Amino acid sequence: MPMRALPTTRSLVLEEEGGWLTVWLDRPETRNALSGEMVDELKAVAAALRDDSPVRGVTFRGKGGTFCSGGDLKGFRAIVEEGRTLEDVAAFSRSAGELFHAVNELPQVTVMLVEGAAMAGGLGLVCAGDFVAVTADARFALTETMLGIPPAQIAPLVVQRIGLAAARRIMLTAARFDGVEAHRIGLADAVAQDAAGLAAIEGEVRRNVMQCAPGAVAVTKELALAAAHLPREEMLDRAAAGFARCLTGEEGREGVAAFLEKRKPRWAL
Repeated sequence: MPMRALPTTRSLVLEEEGGWLTVWLDRPETRNALSGEMVDELKAVAAALRDDSPVRGVTFRGKGGTFCSGGDLKGFRAIVEEGRTLEDVAAFSRSAGELFHAVNELPQVTVMLVEGAAMAGGLGLVCAGDFVAVTADARFALTETMLGIPPAQIAPLVVQRIGLAAARRIMLTAARFDGVEAHRIGLADAVAQDAAGLAAIEGEVRRNVMQCAPGAVAVTKELALAAAHLPREEMLDRAAAGFARCLTGEEGREGVAAFLEKRKPRWAL
């Protein structure tokens, strides 16, 4: 199917190959800080991926050996010095929050590859991924409270990723930790020694994802995210409807037939 055109970007490098998109954060001079421009571009990429895209998976990583240093503090200072209203500042925060949730809710499988550092909002972006691989020496911290601000928009995603107790500890103390500790607390799914190790882990994830039906993956993600907040009866209904759509749709018919006929389904690469 034709893919909705990816946006033209200045702070991101987009590489699509074989049904997989790699999104490189590309502001190495700022350690890939999340500027307003980068947030807008990431949201535009997410919008393009959400609408009938043939992309099966998305990897996020950072140029220059660093994932993301968090929000652009020079931009934060400019907001204060310009005397923006509370409403303006809240709208700025909400825009960033919309980005994190847009990534979290992408229908594709998302992979976060972290080397160098993932700080503050960068750590929040990591928590929006489905699969996270980090180098052992990668550095992490939620430093917002040290700056007199809360990790407001990323807090729900941090809790979602590692649970309330661990999230409270790292958010309220601004604790710094490495990739090994990130794996221990559930932030990371896998640890590598270097970038080559990250590439090997990602390759295995890609191979596995390419065996799965993209529509079924999208419905599975939708149900998993809904499970935390939907009442029991509504969850049962949504799960039943999703199952019915998939089983009676093209993918379900093909998947069952392929299994019974002992062949690969059409989507398996």
